[in-house]
Amino acid sequence: MAGGIRATVFVLLIGWAALGPRPVGVTAAENDQWPQFRGSAAGVIPDDPALPDKWSETENVRWKTSIPGLGWSSPIVWNDHVFLTSAISEGKEAAPVAGLYDEHDHIKAAAPQHWVVMDVEFGTGKIRWQRELHAGQPPLLRHVKNSYASETPVTDGERVYVYFGSIGLIAALDFDGKVIWTKTIDPYNTQVELGTGASPALHKDRLYIVQDNTKESILLALDKKTGKEIWRVNRDELGNWSTPLIWENDVRTEIVTTGTRRVRSYDLDGKLLWELKGMSELTIPSPFSKLGLLFVSSGYPGGALRPVYAIRPGAKGDISLNENETNNEFIAWHQPLLGTYNTSALVYNNYYYTLLDRGFIMCHDARTGKQVYGRQRLMTGASGFTASPWAYNGKIFLMSEDGDTFVVQAGPQYKLLGKNSLNEMPLATPAVVRGSLLVRTASQLYRIARPGK
Repeated sequence: MAGGIRATVFVLLIGWAALGPRPVGVTAAENDQWPQFRGSAAGVIPDDPALPDKWSETENVRWKTSIPGLGWSSPIVWNDHVFLTSAISEGKEAAPVAGLYDEHDHIKAAAPQHWVVMDVEFGTGKIRWQRELHAGQPPLLRHVKNSYASETPVTDGERVYVYFGSIGLIAALDFDGKVIWTKTIDPYNTQVELGTGASPALHKDRLYIVQDNTKESILLALDKKTGKEIWRVNRDELGNWSTPLIWENDVRTEIVTTGTRRVRSYDLDGKLLWELKGMSELTIPSPFSKLGLLFVSSGYPGGALRPVYAIRPGAKGDISLNENETNNEFIAWHQPLLGTYNTSALVYNNYYYTLLDRGFIMCHDARTGKQVYGRQRLMTGASGFTASPWAYNGKIFLMSEDGDTFVVQAGPQYKLLGKNSLNEMPLATPAVVRGSLLVRTASQLYRIARPGK
């Protein structure tokens, strides 16, 4: 993701040795690029003394670039390319403000939109190119806190793949901005017309799209070279803002999807492997894998269920828990009220960290689900949290909708170490790469890095 000449692997290894053990399952190569939502290791970055832990609107800012339009897609990075998407209105749209909303606060676009992909130079912050893929009036409503460009792109280092769920457009572009192929699917809205948000997933030669909605929910597999449909699976779902996970485990490779009605996992040909009921009414957090386990969760505040499940590889059939069960053959542990509404959880050095939307952090043992410490309030009066947490150098970073990033000591004892403020609303989860932090706010893209690194 972000900036500058990266240190050699040798220097990084020396840095790790000086700082103590690095996070399990993270390699130096995973620090070179940031190809997808939350990177290659679900928000965990190898320890690197070049990474910043203090910043402001001016301190440790390598560059700041104005980004037109409204989009909550996260930046992704490959070499000197920072890709992101946006929907640029021809009129004046209602601006979201920080804080918690009712789920029925949906709105209509004030004017036609222009859906664009941008390539920003990692080194300078200059917009290298901006490519428009579609223009017109959005067919769907959206929640006032959503955007018409909320899905994060994904890249294989040769092409960048984008999905605009609000118009059903899927496209592949090369790194010069040339459109290689496009494909459209019928756009349908989710429950109570909240808009879309599930990002595409990439594995080898296939691109996977989940489009869960109130009319025709599907999981789609496309040939990444041509956009040709390989297969599609119908899904009994109503809505979903969760990015699917390609889970490469010791038993097999599978496609894990969450949903309001069920968690489902498919093989690479679209055959259902296993399923799990017991999610909350709206599903936003993305599944991820750490320590040989799969972690899935959801946490709609108005629902009775706000679950987290830790799942072992090799599951088959219906693995749902029976009443009063907390585990079974394939569910290592379960917490019925630990799930979050918007943020995805973080596993860092064997601890499972939960960031609640109202500004509380909790810590559990990632292998057993046992509580390490309970709710700790980050700051009285914080408006809310939507971006997912990330971690490096023994610190957890938690970014609020006020633009404040709280820095918390990692490990079994809670300690607030500091707060960094940008004073503008962010919802997108940052990218972290090569000693730099890429933060997208409502109008800006920041590259944050220590001087000289």
